[in-house]
Amino acid sequence: MNEVLIVDDDRELCALMKKCVEQEGLAAAIAHSGAEGLRRLHEGRFALAVLDIMLPDLDGLQVLRQIRQESNLPVLLLTAKSGEEDKVSGLRLGADDYLTKPFSLRELLARIDSLIRRYTLLNPGPGSGTGLLAFQGLTIDRDSRVVALHGEPVELTGREFDLLAFLAENPGKVFTKRQIYTHVWADEYAFDDSNIMSFISKLRRKIEPDPEHPFYIQTVRGVGYRFHREARP
Repeated sequence: MNEVLIVDDDRELCALMKKCVEQEGLAAAIAHSGAEGLRRLHEGRFALAVLDIMLPDLDGLQVLRQIRQESNLPVLLLTAKSGEEDKVSGLRLGADDYLTKPFSLRELLARIDSLIRRYTLLNPGPGSGTGLLAFQGLTIDRDSRVVALHGEPVELTGREFDLLAFLAENPGKVFTKRQIYTHVWADEYAFDDSNIMSFISKLRRKIEPDPEHPFYIQTVRGVGYRFHREARP
């Protein structure tokens, strides 16, 4: 059974979220501080973390930063209505999605279900019947969600993997930032272009031999991005 970790200092809200998650057939654990949340993550195996930014010790962004140093675990951030900067910072640190308080429990469950399906129950994407994509020096295993560069594993966040796999499944095809967001985030376009560019930049630093002169993910000026057609072996 998939288990969700809920990290929030609002005990009443935590109890309500836990009850709703369990009614959907998922297990749920609760932590009321950042330090407790990190401890619980180290002790258990979770399919997703719901993480509030406003915590009494380590704030949610500090917790997220530590999670991303160790794990690709999907993270759903809970933010204040006025916390636009927190949302942007969280996404740039590797959060997979966010909800603004107050939110409906129905929407919370929909986001949780979407992220868990995407990262733990994902079937191979479009292709020739195999989950493996192979290019010059780069392999992408969509079944196990493992990326290797010249045989060495590359640690990607869940969203970074989805972004890379989406582009690599369509080598040579140019996508606008809006198209990338719609396909990878599976949502209506509600993202500013600088955040898409930030994700592309971080991904390039991890997979490109020379990020300043990218080989795999190319920029098409005034349009968007494409995966280099000539990267095929």
